[in-house]
Amino acid sequence: MEQETKENISLKEQAVSFLQLAASGKVDEVYERYIGPGFSHHNPYFRSDADSLLAAMKENAAETPYKTLEVKHAIEEGEVVAVHSHIKQSPEDLGAAVVHIFRFQNKRIVELWDLSQPVPENSPNENGMF
Repeated sequence: MEQETKENISLKEQAVSFLQLAASGKVDEVYERYIGPGFSHHNPYFRSDADSLLAAMKENAAETPYKTLEVKHAIEEGEVVAVHSHIKQSPEDLGAAVVHIFRFQNKRIVELWDLSQPVPENSPNENGMF
């Protein structure tokens, strides 16, 4: 079977792969494979450059080796991809609903947004967050 490359997988599949690799702690690999020149992000807790986010992702990977990410939805429109996930920092953690929005250029991620909402212990909503 031919090995998949960035050239023959969709941007949506690339975004999901980015998140799965990052959650598994393969931060250097994810940057090498997917981050494009001039990358910027919009996480309010870190400087907006690629190196600052890389350092934060490496630190998080070291601190949370049992993190899990379960993709619930992924939507691609042009060069923009949105991924809705359930991320848990540990098996006991209720986790958070997270939406990552990626903007691609030339099949590379050049811009990233992430929005997060903790999963509450008790909710009156019988549908849950997912």
